[in-house]
Amino acid sequence: MRTLVIGWASFRHGEATAGDVLSMRRIDEALSTVGVPHDLAWSPVYRPRELSYEEVDPARYSHVVFVCGPAHGWQVREVHRRFAHCWRIAVGVSVIDPEDDTVTGFDQVLARDRGGLAVPDLSVEAATDEVLAAGIILAPEQREYGDAARHGKVHTAVTEWISGVNCGRIPLDTRLAASDWERCETPDQFTSILSHLDLVVTTRLHGLVLGLRAGVPVLAVDPVVGGGKVTAQANALGWPALVPAEEATQPEVLDSWWRWCSSVQGRAVAALRALPTDNRLVKDMVKALKTGPMR
Repeated sequence: MRTLVIGWASFRHGEATAGDVLSMRRIDEALSTVGVPHDLAWSPVYRPRELSYEEVDPARYSHVVFVCGPAHGWQVREVHRRFAHCWRIAVGVSVIDPEDDTVTGFDQVLARDRGGLAVPDLSVEAATDEVLAAGIILAPEQREYGDAARHGKVHTAVTEWISGVNCGRIPLDTRLAASDWERCETPDQFTSILSHLDLVVTTRLHGLVLGLRAGVPVLAVDPVVGGGKVTAQANALGWPALVPAEEATQPEVLDSWWRWCSSVQGRAVAALRALPTDNRLVKDMVKALKTGPMR
């Protein structure tokens, strides 16, 4: 007796949502608790280094548990075909048409919603771990820097690196818009988002400045060889977590500053940078207005 646990996150052309994966995790926890031998199989696209649903040997299993999502579609029919010899159970699924062969093909259906009746989704009960929430703010192409600009290369390196970091990644844009719901309309909305983050990774000057203004540690990467305005601003604010363009392709450098930013020391230094400063630019501007000639 061995059970294979699958769901929509197991199919190459399926969809791995957080709810799907948490529901599979909940079934994994339950089967482990009662000592039922089982495996979880995944899409080779979503989890290429783990057991692939496409490569499992159906003969190894006596039972199949299909978890979450709709009991519908050609992928579910393929499950019935490949595992025809197994006892097949659907759990936590939505049943849209009880007479559909994808539904009737299961030996038992334990639905989360069916015919107007519903029970709580399995993802509600699954255990989760707390990870850092990181805002990712990338600068657009900045042609004013000419040949010194390395935005494409730097952004490729940073995004490939952050994709391997265990954190909640939140793409953000400092550009505002009144008619685009995906962007903030006011700076107040944007800074409110920043205040709820644990960390910011950015190649943009205002990603650095506004992150520190919110008291959030910022891993700043300057996309300009020799140092551009990101480097200048990091120096002006006395902020140490700065990676030059020349080192952005070195994951160990990014890892080191990530560890510092997420440390107690990094958070403490960022909190100090959040204190109001007496910016001399404002004083100089007022002085210029008062002393400049009238025209």
